[in-house]
Amino acid sequence: MLTRVAEGVLVHESMFVQSNAVVVRGPDGVLLVDPGVTGAELGCLVDDLAELGQTVVAGFSTHPHWDHVLWDARFGDVPRYGTARCAAAIREELSDAGAKDRIADHLLETEIAGQVPLDLLGLVAGLPAGATVIPWDGPRVRIIEHQAHAPGHAALLIEDRGVLIAGDMVSDVLIPMFEFDEAADPIGDYLTALTLLEDVADDAHVVIPGHGSVGGPGQARARIDRDRAYVLALRDGRVPDDPRIGPAAKPGWEWVGDVHEGQFRRFAR
Repeated sequence: MLTRVAEGVLVHESMFVQSNAVVVRGPDGVLLVDPGVTGAELGCLVDDLAELGQTVVAGFSTHPHWDHVLWDARFGDVPRYGTARCAAAIREELSDAGAKDRIADHLLETEIAGQVPLDLLGLVAGLPAGATVIPWDGPRVRIIEHQAHAPGHAALLIEDRGVLIAGDMVSDVLIPMFEFDEAADPIGDYLTALTLLEDVADDAHVVIPGHGSVGGPGQARARIDRDRAYVLALRDGRVPDDPRIGPAAKPGWEWVGDVHEGQFRRFAR
């Protein structure tokens, strides 16, 4: 079900780790950001858009992780954008013929095993390096690219709607999760990304994380501050005082504590 979070901006929340697909209305159709996750949910999104009389004119993936590069043929054969680095990363991953099988095998460990359509996964066209806006006829959507969490990760600011689509950052349930494979300085990359988001936080009356609850006025800055405190604690070898881990974690999200323990040990080394 689509929920309005701002003028012309709607969100579909998946049952799987509260994944948020975002719909931005334009004069001739919608921009669809990070659609997912199961086939049934994608079908529901297709039906909801049809009921609104809306067609998809463009897509955008905030980063190259599998749950952010999904698609359904019923959305149409339209441009699916990402940053140049995002597109290059998913293209490289899919150049291995066994990549989709490994994703499917990984999903066998989850409650959505066999329910995720992978046939159109990752068909993302990279925008020119350094692109700062999405090329479409709807409201201006600024691209804030950085290298935290994943190569070519991008947040989006819908300027005249005051909406920040944050990708897999500033979540109320997920802690910062670092890119270790390619990043020479994952801590530095994350702090730089948070500074870039902080620069637009006062323009964001709504913040939509890739996973978790949509935040209202003041939440963008509050969540940035919380993420920064977590990152600095890991940098300094301190145990973070963070409600997303430990006894205060939201029911069903206790596994985030395991992610934290792994990261803490890695940085401690």
